[in-house]
Amino acid sequence: MNTSKSKLTQSVHAGSPGDSLYKGTVTPIFPSSAYDYEVEGSTMYPRYFNTPNHQAVAEKLAALEGAEEGLVFSSGMAAILTAIFAMMRNGDHAVFQGDLYGGTHAAVAHELPRYGMDYTMVDASDTANFEKAIRPETRIIYIETPSNPTLKITDIRRVVDIARKHNIVTIIDNTFASPVNQNPIGLGIDIVAHSGTKYIGGHSDLSCGAILTSHKLAEAIRYGAIHFGGSLDAHTCWLVERSLKTLVLRVRQQNNNAMAIAEYLSKHPRVSTVYYPGLPSHPGHDIARQQMTGGFGGMLSFEVKGDAHAFMDKLQLIKRAISLGGVESTITSPAKTSHVKMTAEDRARIGVTDNLIRLSVGIEEAADLIADIEQSLLSL
Repeated sequence: MNTSKSKLTQSVHAGSPGDSLYKGTVTPIFPSSAYDYEVEGSTMYPRYFNTPNHQAVAEKLAALEGAEEGLVFSSGMAAILTAIFAMMRNGDHAVFQGDLYGGTHAAVAHELPRYGMDYTMVDASDTANFEKAIRPETRIIYIETPSNPTLKITDIRRVVDIARKHNIVTIIDNTFASPVNQNPIGLGIDIVAHSGTKYIGGHSDLSCGAILTSHKLAEAIRYGAIHFGGSLDAHTCWLVERSLKTLVLRVRQQNNNAMAIAEYLSKHPRVSTVYYPGLPSHPGHDIARQQMTGGFGGMLSFEVKGDAHAFMDKLQLIKRAISLGGVESTITSPAKTSHVKMTAEDRARIGVTDNLIRLSVGIEEAADLIADIEQSLLSL
C-alpha cells in the first residue's frame, strides 16, 4: 500500500484484498485450520499468525502506523507480554514508565521475576529518570503515552534518544492515542503495541491486540508468539478489518467530543481536576501537540467535588463499563477496574484516587453528552 495515501484512505483500502474469486469488495472469512503444506510460500496455520484474515488486519494496521510489519493477537496483554519476552532473557533488565495501565503493571510485577528478569519503574515526567535506571543488562524501555488513566504525556523523542544511545529496544503502548492520533514509529520507537479491544475494534464487541514493528523485530516476536499461542481466530480478524475501515472517522469524532467535554468540565464549579492533554493547562500539552499530530484522543479523566460513584449512578446516557474506545461513551472508576490489581500505595503514587473518574468519549453528539454530565453534576 502506498504510504503517501491519507489515513482515511488507508483505513479503507490497505490490507483489504477483497474477494478474488467472486470479485466482492469485502475480504472473505477464511476459517480453515488445515492448509496444504506443499503450496509455494510459508505454511499457513492460525497459530503462525499468517492466515489471510491475519494478514489483512496486520497489513492495514502496519500502513496506519507506518510500520514494516504487524502481528495480530487475541488480546492487548498477549501482544504486550509476547513482545517483552521476545526482547528479554533470564538475567535481563527492563525500565518501565511507572504510571502504566494496571494490567500491564500487574503482569510485569508478577511474571518477569518468575523468569529471572528484573525491572525498574520510573517517574516518566522527567525523562532523565529512564537513563538513570539503565544498567548494563537493560534490554528494553517501555512507555505508555497518553497514560491510563491520568493522561500523562511522555516525551517520545527524548526516550528514543536515550534508548538509542544505550542500544536499547523501545516499546510503547499506543492504545489511548490510536494510530489516528499518534504514530510512534515515525518518532523512532521500535515496537508499537495496541489493545485492539479498544479503538481498533471500536464497538465494544471483540478482544484483540496488535504489535507493529520492523521486519527484523517482527521475526523475533513471531517466533515467541507461535509458542505462546496468542493468535486471533479468523472470524474476529474479519470483524477487526471491518472495524478498521471506520477507525479514522470514529476517532476524529471522539477527539472533537472529548475536547468539548474537557473544556466544559475545566470550567465547571463542581469539578476539581481535569486530565486531558488537549487543554493548554495540561502539563504535557506542548509535548502532546508535537507528537499527537492527529488529535488529543477520546479519553479524559476528572475528579468531582463530591461522591464520584453517586455522580456515575446519576448518568443516564453515559454507561458505566470497564473497557473503553467504543462508539458509545462509557465511564469507570479506575481504582475499581483497570488498576484494582495494584496496591493502594501504588495507585496513590500515580494519582489513581478513589474519586478519579475515567471517561471514554464516544461518537454521540457532544451537546447530548454534556447535558447528561451536567444533570448528574447538579444532583451532587
